[in-house]
Amino acid sequence: MNLNVLKIDGTDSGKQVVLDDAVFGIEPNDHAIYLDVIQYLAHQRHGNAKSKDRSEVSYSTKKMGRQKGGGGARHGSIKAGTYVGGGSIFGPKPRWYGGKLNKKVKSLARCSALSYKVKENALKVVEPFAMDAPKTKEFAGILSAIKAGDRKVLFVLPQNSDNIFLSSRNLPYVNVITVDEINTYAIMNANSVVLVDGVQDILAERKK
Repeated sequence: MNLNVLKIDGTDSGKQVVLDDAVFGIEPNDHAIYLDVIQYLAHQRHGNAKSKDRSEVSYSTKKMGRQKGGGGARHGSIKAGTYVGGGSIFGPKPRWYGGKLNKKVKSLARCSALSYKVKENALKVVEPFAMDAPKTKEFAGILSAIKAGDRKVLFVLPQNSDNIFLSSRNLPYVNVITVDEINTYAIMNANSVVLVDGVQDILAERKK
């Protein structure tokens, strides 16, 4: 599939790029996308919730009363969870929520997500550019010129550019990442995807 490359002023540069069908033109696999997104979201969880059990709370270790003859239930420690200030019963412990997903499945999910954007005409390619200084207004003007929209834009760079990243930081609907950081969730969460020319070739090369 051929796609026109846009200039940053929104006009056609006269150049076309060929999108690799193995990356941008496959039949999307919804289940692979589901698995990858679920894993990504699980990895965002810190898993560091922690409560103290009866062995960790700081209280007296003296037995509260004799075993028999007290007229009530047997109690051996004030640290028990049945007492105020006692340890938690079955409380949360630090844990890892992530899971394993095969590389081929993750690759299929990313390609499926990109193919969806191509089918929806929500993918654009813009020619490489540089910014001399962080300027949010200038970067917002570029997005407006190429008609990327003002709702959840994923902007993918071939390599890191501090000025472009800093220019986008105050735009809550824009997510600027490098091609190394691209993932299924970021693609599916965006209403439009903008690739700087060259990113599509890197993605196609990595698919081989």
